[in-house]
Amino acid sequence: MNLIPGGRQDLPSKLTEKPPDNHLEAKKYGEPRTFDPNFKGPVVNRSCTDVLCFIIFILFIIGYIILGLIAWVNGDPRRVAYPTDSQGHFCGQKGTPNENKSILFYFNLFSCTSPSVMVNLQCPTTQICVSKCPEKFLTYVETQLLYKKDKNSWTYYSQFCKSPFSKSDRTLSQILMDDNCPAAIFPSKPFLQRCFPDFSTKNGTLTVGNKTMFEDGKGKTRNAGELRAAANHINKILDAKSLGTKLFEDYATTWYWILTGLIITMLLSWIFLILLRFTAGFLFWVFMSGVIGVIGYGIWHCYKEYNNLRGQENSHLTIYDIGIQTDISMYLQLRQTWLAFMIILCILEALVILMLIFLRNRIRISIALLKEGSKAIRYVPTTLIYPVLTFIFLSICICYWAVIAVYLATSGVPIYKIIAPAGQCEHENKTCDPEIFNTTEISKACPGSQCIFAFYGGKSVYHQYIPTLQTFNLFVFLWLINFVFALGQCTLAGAFASYYWALEKPEDIPPYPLFTAFGRAIRYHTGSLAFGSLILALIQMFRIVLEYLDKRLKESQNNISKFLQCCLKCCFWCLEKAVKFLNRNAYVMIAIHGKNFCRSAKDAFNLLIRNVLKVAVMDKVTDFVLILGKMLVTGCIGVLAFLLFTERLPILIEGPSLNYYWVPLLTVVIGSYLIAHGFFSVYAMCIDTLFICFCEDLERNDGSTEKPYFITPTLHGILNKKQLVPQKQKE
Repeated sequence: MNLIPGGRQDLPSKLTEKPPDNHLEAKKYGEPRTFDPNFKGPVVNRSCTDVLCFIIFILFIIGYIILGLIAWVNGDPRRVAYPTDSQGHFCGQKGTPNENKSILFYFNLFSCTSPSVMVNLQCPTTQICVSKCPEKFLTYVETQLLYKKDKNSWTYYSQFCKSPFSKSDRTLSQILMDDNCPAAIFPSKPFLQRCFPDFSTKNGTLTVGNKTMFEDGKGKTRNAGELRAAANHINKILDAKSLGTKLFEDYATTWYWILTGLIITMLLSWIFLILLRFTAGFLFWVFMSGVIGVIGYGIWHCYKEYNNLRGQENSHLTIYDIGIQTDISMYLQLRQTWLAFMIILCILEALVILMLIFLRNRIRISIALLKEGSKAIRYVPTTLIYPVLTFIFLSICICYWAVIAVYLATSGVPIYKIIAPAGQCEHENKTCDPEIFNTTEISKACPGSQCIFAFYGGKSVYHQYIPTLQTFNLFVFLWLINFVFALGQCTLAGAFASYYWALEKPEDIPPYPLFTAFGRAIRYHTGSLAFGSLILALIQMFRIVLEYLDKRLKESQNNISKFLQCCLKCCFWCLEKAVKFLNRNAYVMIAIHGKNFCRSAKDAFNLLIRNVLKVAVMDKVTDFVLILGKMLVTGCIGVLAFLLFTERLPILIEGPSLNYYWVPLLTVVIGSYLIAHGFFSVYAMCIDTLFICFCEDLERNDGSTEKPYFITPTLHGILNKKQLVPQKQKE
């Protein structure tokens, strides 16, 4: 049968009208990949990329090492660990006269305006190192009277003097003029290696050593309220001391339970990842049920506590009524607290259920990707160990940064300043030399003035640039942290790409794919990884500067400046998220093709844009599945820890008796989440890599015998409507 010529020409014309438009549309986002019979996965023959950035990165690391050496030479962390007396000597330092005197004692606590001044060693009174704090009330005048009857009284009092005396034969005015001894001592207790008044409350009245009134040694009668006012907020610090002691006791009691919980979390995460190889769909719904069940249990528990507090005394009070309290358990005695928890959990439960309903069709895609990812991890099991290596690298970076920060903060020489008792000396707050101060005209012009240690500092070029060096320390730290993450992502991407591009699995998978990918990333692409991490570090540094400016200028800002700053914070937060996404995909392309960072980022972006619909289907849905996995692991461990630490499992195991059960509970929950995140992040990187490889596979091949797809037929049928030609069978 002959076809009409016109119809014969019209049919091809109509069939070929759209492809050119699609081709032109694709050109906007780069040329699609073409078939290459020699392409078998990650390129073996590659060269070094972004060499300039590599050189800059190495120079910064060398500078960072030099900074550490300079800080180590000039800094002294003992200035943080030990308090310092008025002469700049450390209290409790071994090999010094103060070796057995580890506590700092203040002659005249009334001259100290706040505890923060004392902690910063800037209280305008003489400070000496003592072996113990005073335990009773005693004035210098009383000691002189008691000396005639009991010479031991002077022995006790003299230990709080600057220099020892054989007897108390000096007058009070001489002692005060020479500033050798305090006019009076009060019952005190050591806190932060400093003697603080022993405040207590008796029948609602503030007391010091069970006394409300006492002599100050200078002829005045004082009360505990005046001493409390002189040391402002001292009661809050003592409350913090009590809180800190109890927290330490709780950790000492539960440390082995916390360690056991973290080990169980690691094993549970490992088991879940292994089981995903076989029953990804089943485990997904177990995840869903587990998360809903854990949140449901939380709702039930909050309602139970809310109902049990009905009618109890003070349970009707609000959080606003009791204000800020160091005792967290006080909030748990309020019905409003449990009602708020219950409302939050109900909202969270509703959100989870709604997300499951609206994303039910896309869940099939996530399950298919999880199965494919589990197969990849089955053939490359060493990838599950890589988070341990990342943790080691991060620990080294964090420790090095913290040590340099401490050494820089403690760099300097002792700075002494003139302190006048009446505060009316024109030379007050000027620097001085304690060795020659008594021979200068200043001591004569300002009777009673002292040359007292104030802080550590200096006027050299090094000391003037310490803030700049701290900024450099922070910036390089951020750069290194992002580099460690980049190295991990590129290494895992290389290992999983080797799995994907093996036509016959596992026969065609190269040996030791993880170690090979790690070696390639270090040898050839350190510069590219440093380039990508540098961009992130700059953005994060700018965000930190914005936060710093916000804190410093908070009171002087108007509404317009606050709005602009808020907009900047939001923009840079979004920019950081976008750059992280682009970097992650760029590292996958680097691992596969070995190109530089900019070329790889461009190719990855164009590839994702050309497959934007598939990206929308896969990306966040898979992340949602993995997040639910983290929540289930963390929730299971959290519920078990809650039942144990609240002693609600007496039949199975006897829980420890704690001051605050939430302390080890939060530690276990946070630690469990971090461990689960480390394991599931390997899975997330696996799926991202497989997806990019799949998109490139669709462009390179057509599923024919000559150009077979590398993806499994099952996953291809879900992600792509195109009919798949069976791959070449094994011979």
